[in-house]
Amino acid sequence: MIAIKPSTTKIIDELVNRYGALDVCRTSLFDAVERICNAFRAGNKLITCGNGGSASDAMHIVGEMMKGFRLPRAIENFRPEFVQRAQELFPADVEYFKANLQTALPAVSLVGETSLLTAFANDVNPRLIFAQQVFGIGRKGDVLLAISTSGNSDNVLFAVEVAKIMGITVVAMTGRRGGRLRHLSDVSICVPADSSYTIQEFHLPIYHMLCLAAENEFFGD
Repeated sequence: MIAIKPSTTKIIDELVNRYGALDVCRTSLFDAVERICNAFRAGNKLITCGNGGSASDAMHIVGEMMKGFRLPRAIENFRPEFVQRAQELFPADVEYFKANLQTALPAVSLVGETSLLTAFANDVNPRLIFAQQVFGIGRKGDVLLAISTSGNSDNVLFAVEVAKIMGITVVAMTGRRGGRLRHLSDVSICVPADSSYTIQEFHLPIYHMLCLAAENEFFGD
């Protein structure tokens, strides 16, 4: 794996400095950033899933990855081949694209496909609603970010199992105990809390850090 930038290390350190209790997660935080960023470098994507509040978190993460978060992501700087091709095909719209499109870090959430989720749950098996999607869109080298406060959510665990079979790296965000998820994942960020709401209070700054760190790796300095 390629080492992360010193400025990205600073972003992780700042998180731990603000939330001192997360010092116990320091190693896993660095590991998660490195694995996610190396997947992006290899042309792979981030896949997210979770239930309830964690479903909202899964969607929130995608929103920060797929558009500018804190840093400019001008396509002429990071996707010049796109700008050149647009100039050839649609010259009248090039400046509009340059002014509005933002370079994305490819990410997809498994929680927002209402028709697919409800059809599969009704027709096949509700415990496999995320696993089916991982099987359908996942590729070796992707990263699955699995979020579960208990670490024992069946639909998340089955998605993780399918991901492991397919050669997809699994990063988990969970609570202190981590449940089965902790042991199935390649990287387990087990925050020092036990109730769902306190676990989620730690998860939010952690995934904001993951988004900031990834953005910095590709669009910073």
